[in-house]
Amino acid sequence: MCNRHDCEIPPDLMIEILIRLPTKSFMRFKCVSKQWSPLISGRYFCNRLFTCVTRQQQQQPRLYMCLVAKDKQCVLLSSTSPDNTCFVLVDQDLSIPGYFFASVPGLLCFQFGTKACIYNPSTKQLLTLPSVKSDITAQQGQLKTTQYYIGRDPVNDQYKLVCTILIYSKLFANMSSEHWVFTLELGGSWKKVVPLGNYHPHAPATAGRSIDGVVHYLAWVDLYKCAVVSFNIRSEEVTTFLLPRKIWDVPVPALMMKADLIEYDGKLAIFSHSYLKDEGLVELWVLKDAAGKKKWSNMILVLQPCQRHLVHGIDLIVKGTTQDGKVILSPLEMRSQFYILCYDVQNNDLRKVEITGVPRLWLHKECNFDLKFMDESESFIYLEI
Repeated sequence: MCNRHDCEIPPDLMIEILIRLPTKSFMRFKCVSKQWSPLISGRYFCNRLFTCVTRQQQQQPRLYMCLVAKDKQCVLLSSTSPDNTCFVLVDQDLSIPGYFFASVPGLLCFQFGTKACIYNPSTKQLLTLPSVKSDITAQQGQLKTTQYYIGRDPVNDQYKLVCTILIYSKLFANMSSEHWVFTLELGGSWKKVVPLGNYHPHAPATAGRSIDGVVHYLAWVDLYKCAVVSFNIRSEEVTTFLLPRKIWDVPVPALMMKADLIEYDGKLAIFSHSYLKDEGLVELWVLKDAAGKKKWSNMILVLQPCQRHLVHGIDLIVKGTTQDGKVILSPLEMRSQFYILCYDVQNNDLRKVEITGVPRLWLHKECNFDLKFMDESESFIYLEI
């Protein structure tokens, strides 16, 4: 008969046993003992589990759709990819009366009011972050808005949430903005970011796009000037640089959601579809680094005549890009019939993809919807703050 120490299972062996069990059981296993909880929540275990699963099966991208009814009921559905949009139910009642603001591999992020929520669809964990205690206060006649973004530091393997708070008067006058960052880890809290010297107060206008550890978004500096705002997740530095007038001198593209940032050939680009609905034209501005200087190159895409009917009279919004670089466009309003448009910029080809699998009771509900594309179908990140 062995004593207690002889029967103990080494941590490395325990991890190898656990990673071969169903992932949905891990949350229950954390309650087994004080030793198991930090073991399962640890970064080494998560990375080991991810490596094991990716060897067994190829990770498939997922497209998530969130429907929020007027009564605040919320449903989350997912599809294996934009090319196979038969959606299945992920969560019937998230209790999140809000909307997507971003997604990173394995995590979906929602905003309701001034608070942010992080949701892990694999573990069904939902984490609500505390509100930011802003240093700026709206005066009489001023408005105050809060916008969140999320990104990942690939070097330190850290996820960070960025909060931009804006105070302004009518027509973007008397504008003041500040930024806060929250690291998703034990003991995390909001920390104010000190902008660099070239900083311009601004009003965020689009969702964020994360490229190589940097979150970018379009913003208005005033009623007539547009800028790209960049936040480096690792260094926590925020910078702004004004766009040339030739880019934004169209009928308020960002303000009317007629343009957004995308990743094109590994570079930051602006996809402007201001004239897509009426003229079948798309402008693509790609930011290139030539001899240490940033330079925008421009190309104009003309939709094929046989595809013009897909966009005629329809207001669209950019929902990101697929792994192979196609731009996902979604109608601003959808009733009874759900679909997306996939724009292949390289081949100048537009394709309509029907969305099926939406619960019947939601087909005729008055509701808001949003779409987010997530690169990996599984996440082994445990949300503990």
